[in-house]
Amino acid sequence: MTAHEHLVVRRGRRSGITTMVAIHSTALGPAVGGCRFKPYATLEEAVGDVLRLSAAMTAKCAVAGLAFGGGKSVIAPEPGRVLSPEERRAVLLDHADLIAEFGGAYRAGPDVGTGPADMLVLREASPYAFCTPESAGGTGSSSGPTAVGVLAALRAAGPADLTGRRVVISGYGSVGAHLAASLHAAGADVVVSDIDPAKRAEAERSGLTWTEPEKALTLTADVVIPAAVGGVLSPETVARLDTPLVVGPANNQLTDDAVADDLAARGVLWIPDYVASAGGILYTLSREAEGLDHEAALARVETIEQTVTDLLNAAKASATTPLHEAAALAGRRLTSGAAPRTPSLREPRTTA
Repeated sequence: MTAHEHLVVRRGRRSGITTMVAIHSTALGPAVGGCRFKPYATLEEAVGDVLRLSAAMTAKCAVAGLAFGGGKSVIAPEPGRVLSPEERRAVLLDHADLIAEFGGAYRAGPDVGTGPADMLVLREASPYAFCTPESAGGTGSSSGPTAVGVLAALRAAGPADLTGRRVVISGYGSVGAHLAASLHAAGADVVVSDIDPAKRAEAERSGLTWTEPEKALTLTADVVIPAAVGGVLSPETVARLDTPLVVGPANNQLTDDAVADDLAARGVLWIPDYVASAGGILYTLSREAEGLDHEAALARVETIEQTVTDLLNAAKASATTPLHEAAALAGRRLTSGAAPRTPSLREPRTTA
């Protein structure tokens, strides 16, 4: 993977809060990636996160066949600081100013800590934000399409019939809840966990089994789905896994790419996170950049099943891992400088 094209870190003029944008690659088109609103222990930790996440977005877009590159942005308030609505608005406007300076080379969407309403605030100072509320002409939350994409990846890699199969979902946020509902409806025995204990009652009302977060990844299961934070698959964690398949939407699941080899050595099939989690970006860009309708955009998301099938076949033929094949595919598309399909790069719709 190439070096980053841009990294700008700035303290907001209104809020005094650190905000940053990283553009990894625009080889295939404008960089896209979520805006993460999260406190970090150090500035170095925040910068490391935005760099890793933006590089992953390059790979995600390339493998998905999108004519967009990879970027990411972070708003990093001090740990322990609780922002008032006015302060949150101020830092979002600071961040929008920074995004606007790139002139469309980076376009933001929601991520951890942000949602459609925040994207609407960004639009006040920059047109380069996706997923504003549907009431404002946007596509709203991408959680549902992201979950659809994970299910498509699971169909390619997992058992054909989920009835009675034990599926563990680590992270019961918006995407995790979508996945849990779909898998429960398909007859799976769904176990969920989350760092927020208040979600336990909701999960149990939905017929799901609850487990504590520290146990989730090591339970005996047919499928484990990381659906929360990244960095959860380390050599130590992999040694304790008791599942044949790991596939989920969490970004940057591996602490290091070498962990993919550890997984393979233990007979665990891991679908690269940037492949399985591409449903949200596929749906959003199909709608907001290409102008496709809802059904056509969802059909685009379903192509993740074929992508995963192709990667698994290539890995089997070459005696490699799906991560190796996904990285090779991304590299070929980035080197060629063109994606298989090139959307009309219309400006994001603005609101009155």
